[in-house]
Amino acid sequence: MNYFLRAILVLLVMTGSPSLMAVERTYSLAEKLVIIVNSKDPESQKIADYYQKKRNIPDEHIIVVEFSPKAATLNKVQFQKIYQQVQDKTPKHVQFYALAWRNTFRVSCMSITSAFAFGFDEKYCAKGCMATQSSPYFNVRSRAPFDDFKIRPTMMLAGSSIEQVLAMIDRGVRSDGQYPDGTAYLMSTTDKHRNTRAGFYAQTIIALGEHIKIQQVNANSLEDKDDVMFYFIGLVRVENIDSNHFMDGAMADHLTSAGGILSGTKQMSLLRWLDAGATASYGTVTEPCSFPQKFPHPGIAIENYLQGNSLIEAYWKSVAWPGQGLFVGEPLASPFVKSLAEQEEI
Repeated sequence: MNYFLRAILVLLVMTGSPSLMAVERTYSLAEKLVIIVNSKDPESQKIADYYQKKRNIPDEHIIVVEFSPKAATLNKVQFQKIYQQVQDKTPKHVQFYALAWRNTFRVSCMSITSAFAFGFDEKYCAKGCMATQSSPYFNVRSRAPFDDFKIRPTMMLAGSSIEQVLAMIDRGVRSDGQYPDGTAYLMSTTDKHRNTRAGFYAQTIIALGEHIKIQQVNANSLEDKDDVMFYFIGLVRVENIDSNHFMDGAMADHLTSAGGILSGTKQMSLLRWLDAGATASYGTVTEPCSFPQKFPHPGIAIENYLQGNSLIEAYWKSVAWPGQGLFVGEPLASPFVKSLAEQEEI
C-alpha cells in the first residue's frame, strides 16, 4: 500500500455522495508494542524512558506496575494481580510487550516473558523431563500474534548493568535496515547432552546458505571472528566470547539448563552474550532437559529474521515450547527490514 494512502480519511460511497467512513488504521511496529515499567525501580523507569525515546513509543503505551525490584521470582498470586492490570490497560491493537527491568525473570515455574505472553498457565511448565504446551506462534507467517492467536510475545530489556541495557538498545536501533554482511555460526560441540540442535544444521545450511553466510564449526567455542550475526551453541559455559565482534542486531544463545537464570547460577547466564555485544539472547529458567523444542531452532530464527521480521518476532517464532524460556534483547531490532520505499514497491 502506498504510504500516503494511509492518510486518506474521507471516501466516497458507491452512491457518489460524500461520507466519512471508518478506515482501518495501519500501525507502525513501535505502535504495536507496550513497555511495562516498575514504579518501585528507578532503573526500570530509566530503561523505559530511554527505550521510549529511542523507539518513539507512544506515551499511552507505557504501563506502570508495582512490585519489589529485588525479586528474582514472582509467585502466581503476585503475577496475576500485575498481569490483570496490564491487560486492562493494553490497547487492543498491541501485539508485543517489552519488560523494562533487570532482575525479575521468573513467575513460579514459567519464565516471566512467557507468563506475560500467554498468561500464567502450568501447561507451559514441566516437572522433570516432560513436554510442555506448544506455542501457536511457532514457525508461522503471522505478523499479528495477538490478533491471530491471542498471545503477546514478550522480551525483557535486561543486562548485567543499566549501562549494558542502554548499549544493547542502541545496537538494536542502529541495526534497522542495515542488511549486515554477517555470518551465522552453528557450533557443534563435544557436549552430547547439550548439542541436540546440531541435527538441524545441515538442513539449515541447505535451505538458507544462498541467502547468508553460514558456517558449521565443530568446536566448543568461536574465536576472533569479526562478523558474528548468529551464534548458536550447546554448552554449560562458552569461552572466548569477548574475542569476537557481534554485529548490531545479532542473536546468540547456548543450550543449557540454567542460561535464563540471570544471577546466582553456576552455569553461564545469557547476559554474558549481551555483555559481549549480542543484541538478544535466550535461556531457560527451570530445568528443560535436552529437548531442542525448548530452545530456538537456528534455521527458523535465521529465516524469519532474513525475511524482515523484527527480533522479537523471529526469536519467538523459533521456539516450539517456550514456557520455560526467557527472551532478552531489543525487541524491535530489524536488520533485514525493507526500507519504506522498497515496501511500497511490493
